[in-house]
Amino acid sequence: MITALLMGLGSQVQAAELDLPPRPSAALGGVEFARSLADLPLEAREAKILVEFERGNVPRFLRTLVPVSVTTEQAKATYYVTPDYLAIGSDDDYVLVPMTPFTAQKLADRLDCVLPTPKMVDDIYAAAAIKLSPSPIPPTPAMTTVPVFIQHNETVRGQRKGMPLGALIAGHKKDVVIASRLFATPGKVAIYGWHKREDGRPIQPLFTGHVASWVDYSHGIRLIQRRLTVNGEVATVDDVLADPALAPLLSHDGKMTRSRYEFTAFPAEPGVKPQPQPQSFEAAPGETNEEFRLEPGVRIVINRPDAGSEKPVLLVYYALPNGATIEQTIGKATKPGDDWHFDIQHIGAQTRFLREKLKDRTLVVAYLENDLKSWPAWRKTYGDKTIAKILDTVQGRFDPTRTRVVFNGHSGGGSLIFGYLNGLETIPDAVERIAFLDSDYGYETDRHRDKLAVWLRASDSHVLCVLAYNDAVALLNGKTFVSAAGGTWGRSQLMQADLERSFPFQKRLTDGMHRITALDGRVTFFLKENPEKKIFHTVQVERNGFIESLLSGTRLDEVGYSYFGDRAYSPFIRAD
Repeated sequence: MITALLMGLGSQVQAAELDLPPRPSAALGGVEFARSLADLPLEAREAKILVEFERGNVPRFLRTLVPVSVTTEQAKATYYVTPDYLAIGSDDDYVLVPMTPFTAQKLADRLDCVLPTPKMVDDIYAAAAIKLSPSPIPPTPAMTTVPVFIQHNETVRGQRKGMPLGALIAGHKKDVVIASRLFATPGKVAIYGWHKREDGRPIQPLFTGHVASWVDYSHGIRLIQRRLTVNGEVATVDDVLADPALAPLLSHDGKMTRSRYEFTAFPAEPGVKPQPQPQSFEAAPGETNEEFRLEPGVRIVINRPDAGSEKPVLLVYYALPNGATIEQTIGKATKPGDDWHFDIQHIGAQTRFLREKLKDRTLVVAYLENDLKSWPAWRKTYGDKTIAKILDTVQGRFDPTRTRVVFNGHSGGGSLIFGYLNGLETIPDAVERIAFLDSDYGYETDRHRDKLAVWLRASDSHVLCVLAYNDAVALLNGKTFVSAAGGTWGRSQLMQADLERSFPFQKRLTDGMHRITALDGRVTFFLKENPEKKIFHTVQVERNGFIESLLSGTRLDEVGYSYFGDRAYSPFIRAD
């Protein structure tokens, strides 16, 4: 049995080191990073934690694993464990990070590790060179919040002051574990440990009563390298647990046929009713769609190319126009009987055109839809406070040091952009471009002029692009439908005049199109005259408007296309 198990694995375990990139020189310290999580919803918080680990913001001492040896009458095994619970930061400034089993399992999988069993927790405690006493905090609703995580971290750091980093330490956290009882109760988290120094017994027996989204300050994540040695030969934790003769080396339960948490989606939070998931639609060849929902009533699809993941990311938030779905906004080659909305924006095809041009970036588009099919109505119902949290959930899926952001939207989608700006003192430097595709109805001098001017002045990489037409004279059923001041023609002229107080503009009129620019093209207003009194609201997007909104002011501006010209992206339109 043992011989069959070990065949083909060789006779040496690889160097006991976590396979992580070097810690970036500009990475946040542990406490500062933890504070940045405080206001995020759980899923966004954990997405940001996962990204931070993947980019290597991990203390040096935590990377080198420590051996733990165990024996039974039949066998001896040595496995390798992280010397402490997982933490973010540096050796001088780190924070132990509690997390759900969903995120812990993802991280374990990526590092070729497993989570411990209760027996392994016992054996790790017995082998620990440093044994700390548990430091419980009286239970309150705050025990699941980041400020309490930071408070408990400070307590633990105080306990171990002067003790060597990198030595095996235990006793100060409960472990998130795997166990046979857990697999009989899906959707739960198993916790165990917090051993007392007096007798070495755990305060917390094996407990599977919490839902999988429960995370409190006492939880810790310790990883175990998947490969170990048994009687001097290499095996895996999974295979040892599945072998009735060898399983007692690692498990109080004997044989275990499962050795990991299984989730199809992020676990729902306690007291939060899960939202029904819309039917996902298939991405075009060479692309991936990630679809999810966030409260209150927001549907998000992140479209990214399959190739180019090693390049810096340009993340475009595209806020949908009133009345449109994400599928209609992406667009497709239509056939008789299809809804006309599928053939008026084609953001999917315009994105593919742009990916051919932007070779040094990975262009990702996050489509933002809401259940009311109107961002002005959504903001009136829910306000502006949750917008930043929703966007942080999206941005948390990307490495912040390699990601730049674009805000873009058509029609009522511009309302989301202004709602976001309303919640800020200053626009973040990571916002590289803001574009309004006939969507700046919500512009207000007092609320937005100075923020935009300060942001534009702060960096030569910051770009503003505004597309509008004279909607004040456009006729619908023989009547005008917006006022001279209230439509995008009036709002855009007001925005341009406001910014002209800060920057000199150059103005050019060609074939009825005013092109008004400042800061060497970093600010561009395209204002189309309308002597025929037509409605060009969506036509501006259709005629390469999304392409122009991403390329204005760059060396690629109007290379291979022209704004308000024929569709340059037609070869990139896909069928169903």
